[in-house]
Amino acid sequence: MPLYDYQCKDCGETFEVRATIQEKIAGLDLVCVKCGSHAARQLLTVAMVVHGGGHENSQSGGCCGPNSGSGCCG
Repeated sequence: MPLYDYQCKDCGETFEVRATIQEKIAGLDLVCVKCGSHAARQLLTVAMVVHGGGHENSQSGGCCGPNSGSGCCG
């Protein structure tokens, strides 16, 4: 389930909301965890995809990196 980052417009507190895409489209009832305000703006949410597997020589479990030994990133 995606996490969405919000910032309260009244006190500046940042907080996360876990909601399905359908819930977000329908409209979320946002409540600041610090002051209880319903005025919040969504912050840029960055998705991180973790790729499993990797190469046999990989020390970190991924395919690239300075210690991967795979040569795919230099």
